[in-house]
Amino acid sequence: MDKKILIIDDEKNMRWAIKNALKKEEYIIYEGENGIEAVEKFQEISPDIVLMDFKMPKMNGLEALCKIKEIDEETPIIMITAHGTMDSAIEAMKLGALDYIAKPFDIEELKVIIKKALRIGELNEEVSYLREELEKNTGKTIIGNSGAMKEILKMIERVAKTNATILILGESGTGKEIIANTIHYNSDRSKKPYIKVNCGAIPENLIESELFGYEKGAFTGAATRKIGKFERAQGGTIFLDEVGELDLSMQVKLLRVLQEKEVERIGGNERIKVDIRVIAATNRDLYKMVEDGTFREDLYYRLNVIPINIPSLRDRREDIPLLINHFLKKYGEEIGRKNISIDEGAKKKLMDYQWRGNIRELENVMERMLILAEGNIITEKNIPFEISMDKEKQGKFILPSEGIVMEDLERDLILQALERTDYNQTNASKLLGMTRHTLLYRMEKHGIKKN
Repeated sequence: MDKKILIIDDEKNMRWAIKNALKKEEYIIYEGENGIEAVEKFQEISPDIVLMDFKMPKMNGLEALCKIKEIDEETPIIMITAHGTMDSAIEAMKLGALDYIAKPFDIEELKVIIKKALRIGELNEEVSYLREELEKNTGKTIIGNSGAMKEILKMIERVAKTNATILILGESGTGKEIIANTIHYNSDRSKKPYIKVNCGAIPENLIESELFGYEKGAFTGAATRKIGKFERAQGGTIFLDEVGELDLSMQVKLLRVLQEKEVERIGGNERIKVDIRVIAATNRDLYKMVEDGTFREDLYYRLNVIPINIPSLRDRREDIPLLINHFLKKYGEEIGRKNISIDEGAKKKLMDYQWRGNIRELENVMERMLILAEGNIITEKNIPFEISMDKEKQGKFILPSEGIVMEDLERDLILQALERTDYNQTNASKLLGMTRHTLLYRMEKHGIKKN
């Protein structure tokens, strides 16, 4: 996409000269003649770089520089200074300007400075996103040697380098996000932005502005322009998790993006082309939703170009020992218990359990056992109550021979329900057969945070 350059100078001839000099560079040029226009146009067009004079009427360059940096500190700004005003140039650099050029300047020198500034802007954006993703994904890898997981890894290898839209299907906790991460980081877009959106976690009245952004003044409270997730993913990948939670009106808008490859901010009339790869995921049966009329058929087929079905953990039990060893190592290092191991009896109990919460539930159980185990070996006595029951009796309450403390049992069951539903209080209350208000009361009673 062509880069946008904003030129701010009160001398019309200077603006014309710069614009004329850059016309062969395929930049999109915008102009303004004072500091107030600089700030207004910056909010309006979100340029990739700003060229700005120091001395201007209404608001000078330094004042405008400070206000622009309050809006977006990453956009490179180059100050244009008159001969003999070096002190002002130094002050501008202290306030966040990337560089300066003195009048009269050589056009070729200006071109070099602009290209350097644009590259620095791109690098800043890449570093920001990569740092964010590194923090999110440390330790997150695909673990599995079962036939099903081998097929999924082969599928990832085949599709990662393409631009095809991918739909990842699987129960909650099976690792859909990790699959999406792996696809992005093995694609040709791996050094570009990777934007994640949990469609089920954003309120319906905010999801449109989150995805598409909005213009200043589009609605009450829209004091500045907001860039949406699709625009932020420019050149990279957007991961739409829980896509089955979108209502029908948002499904229409998403379909338009997939068809037209463009977005329109709320309150705006400019159609913005986007070059992005879409990966969607859901734990819901979208085909059944199509039959029920709650999910658009045309959107379903747009998303379902390359489907990847992740099996539940109970359907690939041969991977459980690998996952156990992985979490032993991971949490053993985190809590300073690197030598801890697990005996065969405890491992068999874990192998036989149904794992309705899949890998997420197994990970939570492993972390809890590592923390609470007294010795260096996890044994059957460390296995949580619901897992230690006989396989054929799972789901039926069996009073252990040593008895129980009801308060502890209630707290443990509430924690399990919250962990299994990723702390969704409505779903957790259903698992426990109580109202959400009762759950909240008992969480407060047991000192369980709402997350």
